Amino acid sequence: MNNSHMLIMLLTGVVSFAVAAALGKVAIPWLHKLKFGQTILDEGPSWHQKKQGTPTMGGVLFISSFVAAALIAALLLWVTDAPHVFGTPYETARFWGGIGLAVGCGLIGFVDDYIKVVKKRNLGLTAVQKLLLQLLLSAAYAILLFIYNGGRFSIPFFGEVNWGVWYVPFAVFVIVAMTNATNLTDGVDGLCGTTGFVAALALLLLSGLAGLLTQGVLAVALAGGLAGFLLWNLHPAKVFMGDTGSLFIGGALTALAFGLEQPFMLVPIGILYIAENMSVILQVGYFKLTHGKRLFKMSPLHHHFELCGWSENKIVLVFSAVTLVGGAAAVLLWLYAG
Repeated sequence: MNNSHMLIMLLTGVVSFAVAAALGKVAIPWLHKLKFGQTILDEGPSWHQKKQGTPTMGGVLFISSFVAAALIAALLLWVTDAPHVFGTPYETARFWGGIGLAVGCGLIGFVDDYIKVVKKRNLGLTAVQKLLLQLLLSAAYAILLFIYNGGRFSIPFFGEVNWGVWYVPFAVFVIVAMTNATNLTDGVDGLCGTTGFVAALALLLLSGLAGLLTQGVLAVALAGGLAGFLLWNLHPAKVFMGDTGSLFIGGALTALAFGLEQPFMLVPIGILYIAENMSVILQVGYFKLTHGKRLFKMSPLHHHFELCGWSENKIVLVFSAVTLVGGAAAVLLWLYAG
């Protein structure tokens, strides 16, 4: 990576941060005016009711900044170093495919939020509708990458493995699981945005180690956008990201992992998301097996800690630290077990 590439990366992060931060100044009053306020479900902690009416769908802030910054970076890279940066169809496919997957996940979330807020149907899309859309989108992305890379990716300690056609269902499973896990994590002010920011930084480091500039551009655009959004989303939140933002984050992180051909790195980097997802599965399973007993005070996991007396800021700090440790573990795995 030469000096011009470094400058483009820096510019990408700055633009993404600035756009997300500036959009908050305009979008939040507009969302208030349109009465796009969040309806707080009764199943959550009782004190969350005071958040009723806080604008939602704020994910559009960092989705817009991500796309704008990535497009500017792509243009600059094309003008300055096209033969090397976009030198193969595969490189082009995983860059634009990654943007498509992330934005597509965000659009699914946007439809879900729109139905909740505008159509006044609190649960939004049905589970079947949401799953079907996720399956179609993730399958299209997986098939695109399979066409160009033949189904290969790396596994720590084993090296590169070619899964052939099994690559597609595996990728679909990982994408759907990760997007739903990040969606579950969005329940405390700043939590999904902060952990997403830390995870994006970890993937940025892996992109640098792999020498994949286009994936680094996507990672820094994501990190910058989330940092700008957090100015408005940290406790007490002035805007929520909604499913629009949380599904986008899951799609973006997964696209980066597959773009790097390192989907198993999502295990350490996304360990917090996995824990949140598993807490719901274990809670439901234990409740059914014991006919009404609960394993956690409430699920997902962050609500359990809330009911244990943790403040929202403490939850964000601890969960982000866990993500940071997971990201560091992923870097070490890359260096010593790749």
